[in-house]
Amino acid sequence: MKSNFLRATALVTAVALLPLTTAGLSAVDANNQRQIGNFIAVYQQVRANYVEKVDDETLMKGAIDGMLASLDPHSSFLDARDFENLRTQTDGAYGGLGLSVTMEDGAVKVIAPIKDTPAERAGMKAGDYITHLDGKLIYGGTLDDAVDSMRGRPDTDIRITVVRPGRDKPFDLTITRAIIDLKPVAWEVEGDVGVISIASFTAEVGDDVRSAIRDIEKSLGRAPSGYVLDLRSNPGGLLEEAISVSDVFLEKGEIVSQRGRQKGDNERYFARPGDDTNGLPVIVLIDAGSASASEIVAGALQEHHRALVMGERSFGKGSVQTLLPLSRTTALKLTTARYYTPNGRSVQEGGIEPDIQVPQLSDPDYKTRPRYRESDLRGHLINEAGIEDKVLEEDGKDDPRFSASIEDLEAKGIEDFQLHYALETISRTTQASARLAATSAKTKSKRN
Repeated sequence: MKSNFLRATALVTAVALLPLTTAGLSAVDANNQRQIGNFIAVYQQVRANYVEKVDDETLMKGAIDGMLASLDPHSSFLDARDFENLRTQTDGAYGGLGLSVTMEDGAVKVIAPIKDTPAERAGMKAGDYITHLDGKLIYGGTLDDAVDSMRGRPDTDIRITVVRPGRDKPFDLTITRAIIDLKPVAWEVEGDVGVISIASFTAEVGDDVRSAIRDIEKSLGRAPSGYVLDLRSNPGGLLEEAISVSDVFLEKGEIVSQRGRQKGDNERYFARPGDDTNGLPVIVLIDAGSASASEIVAGALQEHHRALVMGERSFGKGSVQTLLPLSRTTALKLTTARYYTPNGRSVQEGGIEPDIQVPQLSDPDYKTRPRYRESDLRGHLINEAGIEDKVLEEDGKDDPRFSASIEDLEAKGIEDFQLHYALETISRTTQASARLAATSAKTKSKRN
């Protein structure tokens, strides 16, 4: 899956500076030599006889992209422009819409809109396809060209034509570009509950979450009654930051393990002593756009019974990519390992199943909009342990607890039903704990 920061963070990325050499080429067997000979013969024929002259750089890049596309959706070659996009993703801000996108069968597909950006406010959804920009067809073009067109000077408008599965006709959205400040962590206080939202797992996110906890306590003048950790539409990021965020809430135990091709590639990562929230109730919100690093956090907190996971089944990306520099401006992003939850479970294909399935009733398309996940990507890795044969559907859609209409929610001022349900759950848990403590104290007093 070729992507850049409108795309870029749909992975767990373990960054390692590992040089590549051609030493292994001398050891290829006779069959491999024949295959290399076939490649050279095809290259020479195309170069000499194609209807239009093609430069060598185009042919070589096409060959590299084709080779990597035969592996899995997450291995790719990063040229100079991709490197710049990666730098923008992790270090800077840009004028644009706030979309994470990829290319699928020649079409630009939305992975997820970034929270609190023009794209999200305009109503873009995960799974949308973009066909035209300002009336110009972009199907069959490159992802880089589409991204360049969507970025631009703040306060300028762009008209986007959207094809949304479940809708009969395409529709247009006019979106005003803005500065997309890539701050991955945001927090707020709802009642007496701290809500921490993570948009992506870029550098120092673990430290940012710890700072958010301190700021929430300072805002309330005391500890909150609990926390909601919102990982919805978070496409992932750095493995070390997923470990760091998990460690914020865990006192001890394994967080995640990764297993590579060789036994020496296997690693296990553990929590350090100290729970920054002192054991307060935690709910983790996930959806179909929660991938990779998000699934590491949700899986670790779920299996250690440290948090209640709520929402929809996650994306199901259980692989690790390593960045292998090829030159000062190019690199290979290669899938080098699979990761596993503390119980040794791979989320590849299947994802994380919430403890409580809660549909997003405040989304008018939630019943008809398909959810796209890792298992829908061409060439995805197969879960070695297998997944259930039955099709995993979203439960909770017909649950009587979730029968409110959008009009009912609007009348009550509820804009985000999943978050509202999480907040109510923490409130009920806190009240039940208080009643239990009062009853226990009363019983103890009578005995005395």
